[in-house]
Amino acid sequence: MNAPRTYLFVPGNRPERFGKALLSGADAVVLDLEDAVSADAKSAARHAIAGWLPTVAERQRVVLRINDAASAHFADDLRLCAEVGIGQLMLPKTETPQQLAAVRAVVPAVSVLALVETARGIANAQTLAACAGVTRLVFGTLDFALDLELDISEQFDALSHGAGCLGIASRLAGLPTPVAGVTPQIDDTARLAADLAWERRHGFGAKLCIHPRQIEPVHAALAPSAEAVAWAHRVLAAEAASPGAARLDGRMIDRPVVLQAERTLQRAGVHSLGRMGA
Repeated sequence: MNAPRTYLFVPGNRPERFGKALLSGADAVVLDLEDAVSADAKSAARHAIAGWLPTVAERQRVVLRINDAASAHFADDLRLCAEVGIGQLMLPKTETPQQLAAVRAVVPAVSVLALVETARGIANAQTLAACAGVTRLVFGTLDFALDLELDISEQFDALSHGAGCLGIASRLAGLPTPVAGVTPQIDDTARLAADLAWERRHGFGAKLCIHPRQIEPVHAALAPSAEAVAWAHRVLAAEAASPGAARLDGRMIDRPVVLQAERTLQRAGVHSLGRMGA
């Protein structure tokens, strides 16, 4: 099964939206106990999640974003995770292996999406990616920009180093491609498209979403084009006809090109023989 492409946030204190989020088309739903929930509503949010999650058939698609390790709410959030047997959680402000160890001490079997949002987190990215339980890195671009006092309203250059660090760390640890941060402009399709194009150029293969209307454009942008799929089929056909010595359009088909073609078809959900993936 391919890694999720979209993670849709839902405030943890809005249980009437939980089921709708699962029907939105998002690959994963993130029940948020952090930024979307005020301090005086966090207890009620935990109660709502505890009552809803055990009733869900597709709970493998549910991620719980807890509060960060320095928060007064961290211990209560971890107790909730243990009580409901959550399979995946997102840890904000991930900076050190000790924070991850604290999570695993309470919820040993949980898969952790490490949300990297600070300069220290970026500096430790390779260490974090290699920690037990970490299954994916996530780039918290807005908080990262705040930490470094950056203005990213019009351009992305200031984020390039951090993005590159997460991509390399993910690859070295054998993790899926990292998850890109949110696009706050819900109704700005041009901005969403620009963000996605930049994120793809930096090796991201998934995105945090804050509204259901962002899901379909993200899925479309991350899918290979029809031309790319056709090219991939031609590459593999040429390789099959002349293994190790294939040529296509005047170009030698070496192993990296074959692997790229296979990866393109995998992203498209198409097998090399042209059958749609299950």
